[in-house]
Amino acid sequence: MSVDTVRLSQPAKDRLTYLKRTTGITQWNVLCRWALMLSLKDPSTPLVKDIVTDSNVEMTWKTFAGQHGDIYLALLKQRCVAIGEDPSDENVARMLTVHLHRGIGYLGADKEMATAEGMVRTVIPA
Repeated sequence: MSVDTVRLSQPAKDRLTYLKRTTGITQWNVLCRWALMLSLKDPSTPLVKDIVTDSNVEMTWKTFAGQHGDIYLALLKQRCVAIGEDPSDENVARMLTVHLHRGIGYLGADKEMATAEGMVRTVIPA
């Protein structure tokens, strides 16, 4: 295990608070899982490298990842390797933070994803 606690920045918390209200999805971890997967789906490297996780939102890895923790961890390690970084605990934790925050940005930027139905439509083409 390389990640114990998942923490969010204040801007990420604010964006997720809005999304909780508009989508009806009330759990931070569910929205965060969507955000992580949206970011990992994008093959580019996130531009932001340093993120201040200064909000009061934090969750354990088990809460964040649920029963699929091994899959999320493998995807993060694979992304480290893909960009030429050692999949060390520190690099995996940093990868989680930058991809989680980029994904939260994606969720908040696309008006289509302001509803649960819109979120599903973005990943399952009609």
